[in-house]
Amino acid sequence: MKQIELLSPAKNLEVGIAAINHGADAVYIGGPAFGAREKAGNSIEDIEQLCRHATLFDAKVYVTLNTLLYDNEKEQARQLAWDCWNAGVDALIVQDLSLLELDLPPIPLHASTQCDNLTVERVQELEKLGFEQVVLGRELSLEQIKEIRRQTTVPLEFFVHGSLCVSHSGQCYLSQYIGNRSANRGACAQPCRLPWDLLDAYGNVLIKNKHLLCLKDLNNSAHLEELLDAGVTSFKIEGRLKEEDYVKNITAYYRQQLDAIFERRPEYVQASQGHCSYSFEVNPEKSFNRGFTDYFIHGRQPNIGSPFTPKSMGEYIGEVKWCNSVRMELLTDKELHNGDGLCFLNEKDELIGIRADVVRPGRDAARHVSTVVCNRPHGAQRGYKIYRNYDIEWQRQVEASTGNRKIDIELVLSETEEGFVLTEKLSTINFQLPTPKIPANNPEKALENIRKKLSQWGDTIYNPVNIEINLSQPYLIPASVLGEMKRGLLQQLAAAQCGLSGPVPAALHISLQEIRQGAAETGPHDRPTLVPDEIPTHLMSCHHCIRYANGMCPKETDKSTGPLFIRNGEHVFPLEFDCKNCIMYVNRP
Repeated sequence: MKQIELLSPAKNLEVGIAAINHGADAVYIGGPAFGAREKAGNSIEDIEQLCRHATLFDAKVYVTLNTLLYDNEKEQARQLAWDCWNAGVDALIVQDLSLLELDLPPIPLHASTQCDNLTVERVQELEKLGFEQVVLGRELSLEQIKEIRRQTTVPLEFFVHGSLCVSHSGQCYLSQYIGNRSANRGACAQPCRLPWDLLDAYGNVLIKNKHLLCLKDLNNSAHLEELLDAGVTSFKIEGRLKEEDYVKNITAYYRQQLDAIFERRPEYVQASQGHCSYSFEVNPEKSFNRGFTDYFIHGRQPNIGSPFTPKSMGEYIGEVKWCNSVRMELLTDKELHNGDGLCFLNEKDELIGIRADVVRPGRDAARHVSTVVCNRPHGAQRGYKIYRNYDIEWQRQVEASTGNRKIDIELVLSETEEGFVLTEKLSTINFQLPTPKIPANNPEKALENIRKKLSQWGDTIYNPVNIEINLSQPYLIPASVLGEMKRGLLQQLAAAQCGLSGPVPAALHISLQEIRQGAAETGPHDRPTLVPDEIPTHLMSCHHCIRYANGMCPKETDKSTGPLFIRNGEHVFPLEFDCKNCIMYVNRP
């Protein structure tokens, strides 16, 4: 059987715990520094607490140490790696290969997608360098992933959901060029989300004020089984800046999708322990999204961009049947609530947001006609498509959700010469308690009370699915005795869970360091260099193509556009097209 990992983002300790409680097999989180997200740093103390919670379910915690480093930062990075190791972190996600030359602890290293992991050769190189997992580039197709798997053995991680960078990861310098905020240093200002004009060589505006570099959000939930069979073993959700409600919902959604596959495909199993139940509607459309695309998983396709807005559209709920300036009737099959957030695109393709201050539901045949009253003019017109990007009732349900993650256990109550023993059958862990054995006057009632008490585990993480009572005769066992036995067994189970991952022997530490340092010194690798004043000609390298997206691809049409430029304010950048490899470059002026 092959263990499959669902990997969720954690902005902070609270989000990390929520991710695990809602089904994540592992979480990735930023440390105090060098985490490639300036606004998502966390203390070692919080990371250690997250690691302790993860061990309850045999889940893992990865720390991002994936910014490019200045030479004078390497000692701090080395110490941070040791702090993470001592806190119980399971792996570091890194970009700067110079870390291999440092005296790191024997902690597994994962190659960040910032390493630009798009080819067989690149992944082979990282495998030789000792990386224990490689995060593949989002731009890869299913066939390319299969080819990488055929020629490598290192575990492969692949993004399946979340925001998309239009440029190859690790190959974007636009933010650094415009505002000296380096994406490789975790300070990206996201100029790709801004509106741009498309110009020809004469300065004529071909497309005005559209988000030409903004992409829809990734959603590969329909292709999970294909990705499994292609060799992916870690499914990653993007979003270390996302809030807790997003992480709960999206983690729960992919947990359900993967579990459904595992039921049909017993060769694949969950990488951690425990199962969840959810008190809200699990629906990715209700969380932040710009619309969805499966990107390049089956090759190039149209409509992967989000040219009208970089903001969340949410779920489509219906269209305007009738309206005046502050009131509208919506033809919808959705239940709306007072306080919901709605939005639509107006005649200028501008995203307009409104609040449904008062909702009056009604019916028209089999569909709802909801009347929405706003406290200000909305500007909608009959026939407009309406989306809901904030469902107030759903939001409350998600915020209240704990995930209710449980580990199934099987209990056996037996007797000893001095008293009784309670055993967890699957692990054989037990707790014995010397106590008087009093024969029951009412055997049936006594056995019923024993079974009832042993089935009650409250807000612990354990869920008894089978209880065996192996006694020579029914005994009257007080509730206090059964409670003490359960508490004792609980402590034993928790101790066993926390001991799942122990320290690595010193000999292995020396061996691992020799492999890493030797590979770093002799292996051929393209170590990134951070020189702030040296920005390459290609500011962005993109699989997304503005010509293709707007019907101008020379492979698809006979029209010739000539040189093209994008403009935002005073910034004008020439575009370069490598049609043979289907790559668009945004170049320096």
